[in-house]
Amino acid sequence: MFSPEGPSLRELAVQALSSVERGYDLLAPKFDHTPFRTPDSVLTAVASALERTGGFDDGLDLCCGTGAGAAVLARVCRRSVTGVDFSAGMLDVARVRTPVAGPRVAWVRADARALPFGPAFDLVVSFGAFGHFLPGELPGLFAQVHSVLRPGGRFVFPVLAPPRPSSRAFWMLLGFDAVMRLRNAVWRPRFVMYYRASRFGDVLRELERAGFRVDLQVLPEFGRRPDGSPRVRMVVARRPA
Repeated sequence: MFSPEGPSLRELAVQALSSVERGYDLLAPKFDHTPFRTPDSVLTAVASALERTGGFDDGLDLCCGTGAGAAVLARVCRRSVTGVDFSAGMLDVARVRTPVAGPRVAWVRADARALPFGPAFDLVVSFGAFGHFLPGELPGLFAQVHSVLRPGGRFVFPVLAPPRPSSRAFWMLLGFDAVMRLRNAVWRPRFVMYYRASRFGDVLRELERAGFRVDLQVLPEFGRRPDGSPRVRMVVARRPA
């Protein structure tokens, strides 16, 4: 499935009928060969934008998966990088991919809704993880991120412009979410993974309610759509000093 190195259709079916944690444990060895991984082009653009601002000591990759975001942090953080995820299988793969130079790197198994840290970071990043949280969980999630940031610290993540209703991608994502909702209505444990669970405006409002000051930065590497809107933006949510 997806590529010769990726999971087979049968493997994906077994994963989809598991819990989120167990499903990602099973998917971990082949995760980097699926479309679910954030593209390198997005990771590189975010790293470049962060390098232009600079001044980071300690970074946290929230829901780090196999460690792609931690590699971004290793480029911009001087002292330490921490990846946190609740899938032991994902963390096992991430450990193999640990950068061999730069800041010290640690991997922590924990739930993002109950982070085991104090205000120890001045940068938190996340790539493609919000589909695993229902809209009602965002306030608690963002409160957790706020609590682990030092005053003045930043919570950063990229946002791709949603596909137009006239596009094939729009209907594919809508169909995926419909199948997942049907699956969760008739099967336990639930597998929470939705592409259209939370609206962008709602995410921004919940960040502000959690105490963040929110800015949006265009990632120019991806250009603009025909109507002039950016294809990819970066959310920068700052904990006030």
